[in-house]
Amino acid sequence: EAMAMGERTPIALLDAVAASRMAVGEALTNILAADINQLSDIKLSANWMAACGELGQDAALFAAVEAVGMDLCPALGITIPVGKDSLSMRTQWQDQGETKSVTSPVSLIISAFSPVKDIRRTLTPQLIHSEETTLLILFDINAGKQRLGGSVLAQVQGELGDEAPNLDDPESFQRFFSTLSACRAADLILAYHDRSDGGLLTTCCEMVFTGRLGLKIDATALGDQPIASLLNEELGAVLQIKASAWASVQKIASEHLFEQNVHIIGTVIADDLITVQHAHETLLQTSRTALLKIWEETSYRLQSLRDNPHCAQQEFEQIGDNQDPGLNVQLSFQWPQNVVESSLSPNHSLSISAQDSKSQSSNLSSSVAVQNSKSAIKPRVAILREQGVNGHMEMAAAFDAVGFIAIDVHMSDILSGDIQLASFSGLVACGGFSYGDVLGAGTGWAQAILQNPRAREQFSRFFARENTFTLGVCNGCQMLSQLTAIIPGTEHWPRFRRNRSQQFEARLSLVEIQPSPSILFKGMEGSRLPIVVSHGEGQVDFQNAAVKDDYVALRYVDHQGRWTERYPCNPNGSTQGITGLTSRDGRVTIMMPHPERVFRTCQFSWHPNNWGEHSPWLQLFLNAKHFVEQKQPYSKTKEISALSE
Repeated sequence: EAMAMGERTPIALLDAVAASRMAVGEALTNILAADINQLSDIKLSANWMAACGELGQDAALFAAVEAVGMDLCPALGITIPVGKDSLSMRTQWQDQGETKSVTSPVSLIISAFSPVKDIRRTLTPQLIHSEETTLLILFDINAGKQRLGGSVLAQVQGELGDEAPNLDDPESFQRFFSTLSACRAADLILAYHDRSDGGLLTTCCEMVFTGRLGLKIDATALGDQPIASLLNEELGAVLQIKASAWASVQKIASEHLFEQNVHIIGTVIADDLITVQHAHETLLQTSRTALLKIWEETSYRLQSLRDNPHCAQQEFEQIGDNQDPGLNVQLSFQWPQNVVESSLSPNHSLSISAQDSKSQSSNLSSSVAVQNSKSAIKPRVAILREQGVNGHMEMAAAFDAVGFIAIDVHMSDILSGDIQLASFSGLVACGGFSYGDVLGAGTGWAQAILQNPRAREQFSRFFARENTFTLGVCNGCQMLSQLTAIIPGTEHWPRFRRNRSQQFEARLSLVEIQPSPSILFKGMEGSRLPIVVSHGEGQVDFQNAAVKDDYVALRYVDHQGRWTERYPCNPNGSTQGITGLTSRDGRVTIMMPHPERVFRTCQFSWHPNNWGEHSPWLQLFLNAKHFVEQKQPYSKTKEISALSE
């Protein structure tokens, strides 16, 4: 499913009805970046806010609700099954004997949600570099209207304006949706961004910032008022297409009676320059980097007050580095993407069935072929969780994809004796927030094991078995790091404390796999890969002990591949970039990042275009399978058979 939000509260100071219609329009143009089948699939949640009882506000609220609920949404075929209201949006106080008050205008916040046909066909604002010339085209829903009321331009001039933009032609919006859907189905769109706050110029700049490219804009075709053309906030969208696709886009737009709403507005260039022209006159020419620093500065100032100011400064400095290549991939192992292989392959290669890239199945069982010639018995892995842990579904899917039987094991099953770890070849402690982390990251979970004789005995025996492996991710990593008393060869492990940024960090970070005994990273050493991080306490603390480099399995690196302690490439500030470690014999690996959240390519927010259905991170799970098979796991017992049933 996809979700999006829309709000145009500043317009409400001028026109409550227009503001409410525009909130719906903004949510829709936003969510249509996703592969949505039809407009009627989209459902809305409406949050109405007003100062009821104030002069004119009740009438404004009635008119706005009527316009959205009785007019616009029925015309679009969209329903509003849920919502809420806050109707006391006024406050009053005394200041030195003077009565003062603030009254908020009638406002509508829309949340849109819809099922999606294929998440892999989601469009983003990231401009794509292409050897062929690419164009930016405007889908102008309101066909040339350039109303500036309530716009950012008006606000920075201290004005409100006379006439606000509006979604006053539902039929034109439906034609916009049909044209966009047909262009998507024909694979004509490289990038997409809805026009919203700041208008067309801001929309184009945001796309340029994302793609780290340049742009030449020509606003001549949009009318004789370039300021209004570039800065009005009417509904619309900007698309990047190849120049060779322009004729096809025109044909599709004509078929859907939308051709008068489509305009070429610019050309993407591989440069650091943004140029804006109108009627052969240059209105603006500046570097992308200069505009990006202006665009980011407000966030930087806020971040400096809220977070660690040193981290905020480091992130702001990185923005201006034109030599920064961004996220990138370097692999040290072969990665066949369209070859059916056995998981027993001595080359430890990924097994992918050959499929057309446009119709790849999202069914894991059909996209990964696993053949177990040694035994008909699939090895079992315990997907361990505790109260608050939430990463078990992705983890189970990853192990299932390579031929394990993943069993959901809750700590209560261990404490009660209902499940015995002796029946498993692997144990994985998943990410989340055990006990809400109120006892410290992973501490409550670890103590539930250490302080319970039955659990301590079970885990101790499991860790001592030489034919088992263990993986701890995020909260599971924090928990296992506190079990060094019962995990052989882990006395060198650190604890994990609060991120140096003082914030929960959720981002795609770059890591390098280090040479180590870890059986999970066998053959992957030297590879540099992006991976999801999602934690508030990931900074390693060796408690004055020396770092044992031989057992460091994973480090954060900058975009040049150097291990780093600088934010945000190192999201938690760990010394020497350390974020994964292993036991002396390599059977137990702990790491803060989440490989289970990126084993499928479609899970990434960014990935190389030439990747297939699965990402290189699936190799980690294949390595676990190879290890178990080489160690000849226990034969099937009655206990295991009952568990399977």
